[in-house]
Amino acid sequence: MTYSSSTQSVPEVLPVPRHIAIIMDGNGRWATKRLLPRFAGHKRGVDMVEEIVEACASRGVEYLTLFAFSSENWRRPPEEVSLLMTLFMKALQGQLNKMHGNNIRLKVVGDLTAFDPKLQAMVAKAEQQTAANTRLTLTICANYGGRWDIMQAAGKMALQNPGATQFTEADLAQHLAMAYAPEPDLFIRTGGEQRISNFLLWQLAYTELYFTDTYWPAFNAAALDLAIDSYRSRERRFGRTSEQLTTQAI
Repeated sequence: MTYSSSTQSVPEVLPVPRHIAIIMDGNGRWATKRLLPRFAGHKRGVDMVEEIVEACASRGVEYLTLFAFSSENWRRPPEEVSLLMTLFMKALQGQLNKMHGNNIRLKVVGDLTAFDPKLQAMVAKAEQQTAANTRLTLTICANYGGRWDIMQAAGKMALQNPGATQFTEADLAQHLAMAYAPEPDLFIRTGGEQRISNFLLWQLAYTELYFTDTYWPAFNAAALDLAIDSYRSRERRFGRTSEQLTTQAI
């Protein structure tokens, strides 16, 4: 299925976001406040993913995208990066069968060539095993950056159209890493920071933004409901006026 850009057509606005994208921030600070090592926060954060996936699926969300590891996260201390990779592998091994049993499709997007070949093989196997599942599509963004995504899409577009000098949004959008999903309706960032940090730069053009001070390891189903309630209170105009929306509703 191909989805049009929100700058080209107006998407249907539903009471529940069709697609939620989350930057899971605050794991380290959550642990530090409890006098625990940062890794304990990351482990607790992985546990919270399971609750939020189930909460989204039960509320009718069709797509959930989680920013697990950015292309800039390689700047962190090497030992922390190594622990994160180990945790990712263990989580993938431990949760795959459960996700498959719950009809969850798993996608992992980003420049995976930087990862250990064993992890790449695990990702490929997980995607293949869950490919036909339909309840919810869970996308994990790993070694992902919004600028990387646009650049790799532009490169593929140019290769597909040698000699071309003019392109449309649709020409490029089909090559984005998440071309299989509609643009996010709701973006959530936990942990108190208020920026999008090179996440889904193309796709967030008309997404509703929600920032919370709650650290990711404490962001439970009730916190998700608060974010969805905030989303429902927004007037999604997509360039139109409030009067146009009122007229359309009559």
